[in-house]
Amino acid sequence: MAVTDPTATRPRPTRARTTTLPTGANGPLHVVRLGPQGRVEVPAGWTSAWLPIAGALDVEAGGHAWTLPRHEVLVWRDGPVRGRAARAALLVAGPHAAWRAPPAGATEALDPPLVLPTEHPASPALRRAALRLARSAGDPSVHGRLDDRLAAFAAALREQQFDLRARLPRCTGRTAERREHTMLRLLRVQHLIRRHSDGRLDTARMARCASYSPCHLIRLYREVFDETPAEYAARLRDERAWQLVRDTALPVAAITDALGFESASAFCRAFKASFGVTATQARRAATAACAEAA
Repeated sequence: MAVTDPTATRPRPTRARTTTLPTGANGPLHVVRLGPQGRVEVPAGWTSAWLPIAGALDVEAGGHAWTLPRHEVLVWRDGPVRGRAARAALLVAGPHAAWRAPPAGATEALDPPLVLPTEHPASPALRRAALRLARSAGDPSVHGRLDDRLAAFAAALREQQFDLRARLPRCTGRTAERREHTMLRLLRVQHLIRRHSDGRLDTARMARCASYSPCHLIRLYREVFDETPAEYAARLRDERAWQLVRDTALPVAAITDALGFESASAFCRAFKASFGVTATQARRAATAACAEAA
C-alpha cells in the first residue's frame, strides 16, 4: 500500500487552501491533512476516507451537501467528492485499486475490498490512528514511518467495518465481485436515507437509486441488514429526534419541521411511543444531568 510523499506534494495546511488530487485509475494512496478552511477535491473513480479531527467537515458529493461531525468517518467511492475542514481533518484517498493493494508486510491483495462506502462514528482506535497519520503528513522527520502509520489507519478502518463486511455473503451474486456490487447498491440507498432525515423519501426513489424494483429492494435489504429501508429510516429519525431534544434548545415546532412530522402533536406521540417519555421529560432529564455534572 504505497503512499505519496506529502512533504513533496502537500505543503502544511493553510487557511482556505484548495487541493485537487490527480485523476487516473492507477497510482498510490494520498494522505492529505486539512487545516482551517482547507479544501480538497477527490476525482471520480477513487475511494476516499475522511475523518474530522477538530471541528466538523463540510462535504459535497452525489448531489448532496452535508456536515460530517468531528470523530465520524466517511468512506466515499460513488463519484467525485469535495470537503472543507472547519479546523482540521484527515483524508486518505486513491484509486479503487490502491485500496486493494497489499498493506506493508503483506503479499496478497485484499479481498473483499479494504473499505466499503459508509458513514459512522469512528472507533477510539481509528481516531488514534488518524491522529498519528495526520501528524506524519507534512513532517519530514517521520516520513520513513508514514507507510506504517497508513497501514495502521487502514487496519483500524477495516476492523471497524468488520460487521458490515460480514454481511457480504448475504448479498446476491455467484461471485465475490457480484456480491460486492450488490452491497454497494444497498449502501447507496443507505446514504440516500441518511441525507433525508426529514423522512420525505419514498420507496420508489430508493429503488431507482439502487436500480432495483421496490419489492426486490425491500426483500434484499431485509436479507442483508435484518430490517427494511423504511425501518432503517425510522430508526435514524428516532436517533435524530433524541439528539435534537436532548442536546439542543430547539423548540418542538422546529424539531417537528426538521424531521418531517405533520404536526407537533404527531411528533410528540411518536417520541413518547419510541422512548417511553415525553420530549419535555427527556429535555428536563438532560438539563438536570448537565447541572449535576457541573
